[in-house]
Amino acid sequence: MSKVIEIKSGEIRQNSVVVLKDVNIDIASDEFVYLIGKTGSGKSSLLKTLYGELKLSAGTGNVAEFDLNTLRRKDIPNLRRNIGIVFQDFQLLTDRSVLKNLLFVMGASGWKDKKLMEQRAKEVLQLVGIEQKINAMPFALSGGEQQRVSIARALLNRPKLILADEPTGNLDPETSEEIMRLLVAIAREEKAAILMATHDMSMVEKYPGRILKVENGSVRELNTMNQFDPFTPFSAE
Repeated sequence: MSKVIEIKSGEIRQNSVVVLKDVNIDIASDEFVYLIGKTGSGKSSLLKTLYGELKLSAGTGNVAEFDLNTLRRKDIPNLRRNIGIVFQDFQLLTDRSVLKNLLFVMGASGWKDKKLMEQRAKEVLQLVGIEQKINAMPFALSGGEQQRVSIARALLNRPKLILADEPTGNLDPETSEEIMRLLVAIAREEKAAILMATHDMSMVEKYPGRILKVENGSVRELNTMNQFDPFTPFSAE
């Protein structure tokens, strides 16, 4: 399996303050991986580094075949075409329909053929089960439907990697479960790796995957769900 994320001895700074150090992560193209940790522990900083918002200040990093060490500002749109990003607060454009939200993103990422764009938009809406809402405005959709649109948007360019930042954070438990089932199914169907930051440990238990925990400025892999309380500090092993 090819690796979609590989970071060795990575360091991440925000406003010159070290947020994470000695980060070593590798994620293969077919894996579902959770990123857990308390608020403010550095989960979002790690995700931002992976999609080019923050620089990797030390170590080496590769994401979707892009070298984070040599990544220039003008390369960032290309990197983001190869990854899909799902945010907690959906980040849909509220002044246009679902279809026009998708077409806008496709136009911004280099699509030209209007017919192919509409066809792909319909395909991804079908994948997430809301093709009937194609002409709806975001405010007319429930939270779960808006998150489905944002997952559809993340799939437009057939990414190798989907980064999901607390995708169920604004949803009720039942809707959260629907979104989780959808993400797991999409990872299999589209052969995309998913790295999902979450606080929702019930989902981690129901849908097992690898678990990375961010704590005390470092990232560490946890072995198994059943043998730990996710929010107790690491023991000195």
